Amino acid sequence: MMGDVSYQLEDTCLGQIHHHVYYVSLLKKKIGRGEVPIDNFQNLIKRRSAEISMETVTETLKSQVMGKILICFMLVLLCLKCKECSSSTESVQYSAINCRKHTAVLTDFGGNGDGKTSNTAAFRAAIANLSTAAADGGALLIVPPGKWLTGSFNLISQFTLYLHNEAVLLASQDEADYPLIDPLPSYGTGRDAAGKRFASLIFGTNLTDVVVTGGNGTIDGQGDIWWKKFRGKQLKNTRPYLFEIMFSNQVQISNLTLINSPSWNVHPVYCKDVIIEGLRIIAPVDSPNTDGINPDSCTNTRIRDSYVVSGDDCIAVKSGWDQYGIKFGMPTQHLSIKRFTCISPDSAVIALGSEMSGGIQDVRAEDITAINSQSGIRIKSGPGRGAYVKDIYVKGFEMNTMEYAFWMTGSYGSHPDEGYDPNALPIIQNINYRDIIGTNVTTAGNLAGIQGDPYTGICISNVTLDMASILSDKPKKQPWNCTDIAGTSSRVSPQPCDLLADKQPGKSVDCAFPADTLPIDNVQLKTCQG
Repeated sequence: MMGDVSYQLEDTCLGQIHHHVYYVSLLKKKIGRGEVPIDNFQNLIKRRSAEISMETVTETLKSQVMGKILICFMLVLLCLKCKECSSSTESVQYSAINCRKHTAVLTDFGGNGDGKTSNTAAFRAAIANLSTAAADGGALLIVPPGKWLTGSFNLISQFTLYLHNEAVLLASQDEADYPLIDPLPSYGTGRDAAGKRFASLIFGTNLTDVVVTGGNGTIDGQGDIWWKKFRGKQLKNTRPYLFEIMFSNQVQISNLTLINSPSWNVHPVYCKDVIIEGLRIIAPVDSPNTDGINPDSCTNTRIRDSYVVSGDDCIAVKSGWDQYGIKFGMPTQHLSIKRFTCISPDSAVIALGSEMSGGIQDVRAEDITAINSQSGIRIKSGPGRGAYVKDIYVKGFEMNTMEYAFWMTGSYGSHPDEGYDPNALPIIQNINYRDIIGTNVTTAGNLAGIQGDPYTGICISNVTLDMASILSDKPKKQPWNCTDIAGTSSRVSPQPCDLLADKQPGKSVDCAFPADTLPIDNVQLKTCQG
């Protein structure tokens, strides 16, 4: 709409007045020629001052003298209206790792929130124009109320994208709106099909200080068409995610509602210092691969105060796939999860793996709620994965209606191609679960390592699970199934398998949980306005 970037960033209201001064000069000429009636002029002023827009004049003045007076009055009203800009829907308050000096609105760049018009070009133009502000305090782009249809667009550094609470981003269902990009280097291939993949709806790479937040605005992935293609084996490329941020640091995604993603929802990969807070992520429980939050080869990540209903894992911690992940060698480490709720009838609340070939270590989860989910904590690996899952700490977990409280497997058999090494065995050790209660649980634990490569150092303490079999007429099942593992337990009901026997009966022993805090836990968000 406006070509000068500084004009766009700082003087939106003055720009409106500039347009209206031109409008008023035209009106003055019409007054002089007697082309406009006086009867409805008051209504015209009210409409112009409320809308501040450039509609065609249909009702105006008759008297030139009266016109001049009322023109001055109109300019006063416009100036007053300008002062109100900061308190309109274009003025927002939010919490972020950094605030921004400059502000713009999507409509400044031709955005149309009618739910039908494509805004891909508007988003791309806005972000391209605002990129010049990165070195001058950064820029905030506000998405106002409306339904904003868009394809994929890329974020920039020193940038905040803010969704108003009545704003809905509608993801395009047209494959042409998603550029094809290469497979991730730690995966070697696409997931739905070999080769390239569609860029995510909101994408970024090699960024510093990037924020996507809002007043609980909504991003609707409109994934149903993608799910149908996936089930029908019609995809030639891997489905887009809602978010993928790569090779970046100081990343924040917060205070949003994400629904109906085509596949994974939030995928930070090869990132450092990631904050994910206040997300509501919802997809049909039978939707394929709609993982909630997937930190992948990331260091220093915190997940807080979020809620996921998913057709797959609510949180899936990853670090690469077989030989590609081993070669890339970037672990996920120093991950903190707090105050998290999950519903996932066919998958896990927190899954570690199965793509963990760069390693996973130092994961801390507490104050977790699971409802009607297949498993509480799931460790997935197998021959070919290599690397390790170690130093895992979970406490304060409440489960209600679960198939498994604890689940581990060493027989995950998916591979990117035939080039994997079956002798690359993972190391799973120092796994700590404590202070957990569960009701209506079918199986307490199904724990299976790898023959000749057992999972070791498993500790489970202060756990009480009310088994569903107690209230059922069906044949009773063993509450624990354990093979190729080693560990200990204390104050666990029902009594664990012999491979997790209490080594100090009669003595209360707590499994480990770190007393220190991770650096990412200490990051304080700033209160910002734009």
